[in-house]
Amino acid sequence: MIEGKLWRASRQRVEKIHPWRPRRSRVGELVQWDTSEHAWLEDRGPKLYLISRIDDASSRMHARFVLHDSTEENMRLVWSYVERHGRPVSYYTDKAGLFQTAPKTARYATDLARDERDPLPPTQIGRALQELDIVWIGAHSPQAKGRVERSFQTAQDRLVKGLRVAGAKTLEQANAYLEAEFIVWWNNTMAVVPASSDDAHRPLGKEHSLAASLSYVETRQVGNGYTIQVDRQTWEIARDGICAGLRGADVRVEVRLDGSMAVRFRQSYLAVSQCPPRPQVPSPKETAGRARKPAAPRTKSRWMENFHLTSPEKTALSKIEATPQARGIKPIR
Repeated sequence: MIEGKLWRASRQRVEKIHPWRPRRSRVGELVQWDTSEHAWLEDRGPKLYLISRIDDASSRMHARFVLHDSTEENMRLVWSYVERHGRPVSYYTDKAGLFQTAPKTARYATDLARDERDPLPPTQIGRALQELDIVWIGAHSPQAKGRVERSFQTAQDRLVKGLRVAGAKTLEQANAYLEAEFIVWWNNTMAVVPASSDDAHRPLGKEHSLAASLSYVETRQVGNGYTIQVDRQTWEIARDGICAGLRGADVRVEVRLDGSMAVRFRQSYLAVSQCPPRPQVPSPKETAGRARKPAAPRTKSRWMENFHLTSPEKTALSKIEATPQARGIKPIR
């Protein structure tokens, strides 16, 4: 058909290619981090999320089932990973709202270039990684973090079948099988030997605190009575913690993973106690039994007096049909 000029061939476009990236050479140099939403327990239990970390150099897995893919659950897994292996050099994740603050622009506004945007405040996880000196790298596509994505494909097949055979029905049973069976099988079968025997993980220093960094942090201003407001509650700073420059200053409030709260001013923590709620002022009630004054009788208005047509001349004028000019209608010529 092309030779007979019945069909004109078009140039084929080369599809977008994602070349393979070589592995990092050391364990802990780059750790891929992602969450998989799947029917892990099928219809036997609640909906679970699998938060997984895959080391880029060795494909070693560190994972856990959770009920919600929230900031708190992801922080708990960071805590367990750092306690077991140490601080990695960098984490490689997607650009979800847990890791990156999305720029807010008007609906019809034009987005500025990336270099011209004002720096946005980090998320709670982003702030925690900065305090622990862990670099966060955002992937531009799912293919960029393909090792953790492909691990989910394997887990959605073998792990689901293993949980079915084990009869797991709860979160605790699923995590017990994950730790004792699947992760052990994965690290013994799917992991590879890294190019370098050096371990890039770093221990925690004296300046690091997992409890302080892996918490929900906000800033509050100290009032004149040395109190702060947190979640609509008033907290009073202990007298022995009051120092010069505290009144009117900003303090760091840490709501930690165990539910406790810590308040830090500069480099020291302050003891606080919750103040009793303020008594509510009763609203003024209307006096019962008070008789209302009767309304004054209304008299008929007299402005319409002598405004009716009574004389024969006015009556005759009211019966005369108005001319077209008076009605605003142009006569036909």
